[in-house]
Amino acid sequence: MVTILASKSPRRAKILADHGWKFEVEPTEAAEVSIPRAPRRTVLVNAARKLKACRARHPDARIIAADTIVWFDGRIYGKPRDLTEARQFLRELSGQTHSVFTGVAYCRPGERLETEVVESCVTFRKLSESLIDRYVETVRPTDRAGAYDIDESGDLIVESYTGSYENIMGLPLDEVLKSGKVEKWKGGKVESNG
Repeated sequence: MVTILASKSPRRAKILADHGWKFEVEPTEAAEVSIPRAPRRTVLVNAARKLKACRARHPDARIIAADTIVWFDGRIYGKPRDLTEARQFLRELSGQTHSVFTGVAYCRPGERLETEVVESCVTFRKLSESLIDRYVETVRPTDRAGAYDIDESGDLIVESYTGSYENIMGLPLDEVLKSGKVEKWKGGKVESNG
């Protein structure tokens, strides 16, 4: 049985590959929502929508989908529309601590959809305008929630974090595995070479 990652995120693919999973990538065009004052519900709804869109095309596959947002001061920060908005996001997050929520949805054919939400906290350094410009021009973070990527030049802007690093990247696979809900996926993993 094939396992499909319903996402175009190279960071999520990297996490699955690093954990020894065999999978195929199948991005979806599911419409994402942003539910005011409801970060957990937002990521769960979006992850489930992505999974269901993929399920319609692949009824016989295991599917895993995810959605990540940044939550700060009562506001959801998704992907910035452009580099101008990316700079604005980084200015607003500068010197502050925010939450990163990732919702994960997964299921096998004919079984009910399982979901998890994981929260991590990230504290940014105080960012100068020149550092923001340098970061945005280097990383081009318009495809990242909150306009940043902890795994790509994250040391320039991140002072510290608590919780799952993988969650901040966009797929808290360790936490999902610890829940025990994916034990039934036996055979979806391969032994690592190390």
